[in-house]
Amino acid sequence: MALTADKLLEIGKLYCDRGDYSLALPHLQEASQGFLESKEFDKYLKSIQLIIRIHAEREDHNEINKTKESLHDLVIREGIELNSKTFYTLGICAVYKGQVESAIDYFRRALEVGLKANNQEDMCYAILGLSIGYRIQKKYDEALKEIYNLNIFLQILNSPELKIAAYNSNAMILIDLKRYDQALEVLWQAYSDLKSARQIYTAFVVLANIGIVLYEQGQRDLAHVYLNIARRSVDATDNKSLANKIDKYLNLLSDVQNSSSDIIFDLEKHTVVERNLGSIDFKNQFILLDLLRLFIGNQGHIFSKEYLVEHVWKQSYDPSVHDNKIYVTIKRLRKLIEPDYDKPKYIFRAKNGYYLNKNAKVDLIQVRNEESL
Repeated sequence: MALTADKLLEIGKLYCDRGDYSLALPHLQEASQGFLESKEFDKYLKSIQLIIRIHAEREDHNEINKTKESLHDLVIREGIELNSKTFYTLGICAVYKGQVESAIDYFRRALEVGLKANNQEDMCYAILGLSIGYRIQKKYDEALKEIYNLNIFLQILNSPELKIAAYNSNAMILIDLKRYDQALEVLWQAYSDLKSARQIYTAFVVLANIGIVLYEQGQRDLAHVYLNIARRSVDATDNKSLANKIDKYLNLLSDVQNSSSDIIFDLEKHTVVERNLGSIDFKNQFILLDLLRLFIGNQGHIFSKEYLVEHVWKQSYDPSVHDNKIYVTIKRLRKLIEPDYDKPKYIFRAKNGYYLNKNAKVDLIQVRNEESL
């Protein structure tokens, strides 16, 4: 007996939630065709959203374009009034194509239509879309404001799927802002809620993001555990986007583990990696970066306080002003790069200045000459 379009959509979504896109896609395509024939456009859009999600995860931009074109053709051919889900779906298409301005415009229109229809679920999806768009634009205050608005709606609307999506979007913003403790707290809440939501694939996404946060915090061993669990759980073909994201961090971990260097300073990327701490976040503290670069580039050389003030701060040395400033700055640098602050292994003090331990294994990666590549 042939399955109905509703049943096909239900099965396709179950496969999607498991990350089994090869099994999900034919069910969703057949469901979308059935909804088209019966002119159940709202259900058609639900199936199209899942199809777009599959193409995006596979990084198949040609199929995303085809899906978007067919959606536009439907609107013109049927003369239907664009509803909130249509605008949201078009916004998602634009996000995946990198057209962020267009995406935000679509999400705003989705919210406007959702508000007019007083459809809380539609409004929530539109707000979620806006948070994603603003994050891509690095408008983090606006992105967090949308997350706040979304959470207010979710206190009334019982939607585990939207709630977890809100957690994940919030965590990605916090990761961008390097607020790792907060991001980790949000991700653990998402993972806790996933136990009852049965969204297996989303659980892998959350595990991967937990691993990324742990990596950025310098907890390399734990990061490796979580990233490995997520990577072994996803198919590299069906889940290409997530697999690539995880592989990027596993490769970074491998580079640090295999390196014989205690500290790696990449001048072009302005990144510092310490063997035990992992990636070190200097949070735009350029004086500390300049100081470390000077020490690494002249390992073992003792720099007087006068020299440091003139060449790092670009000022004339005044003991009453600069002695304490140098002491505090060296202390801050040690807290960042020393695995054990009470037993420093890198920055030492001599009778007449400061220097980088000549026995430390350091690697200063120079700016690459693109013409030689």
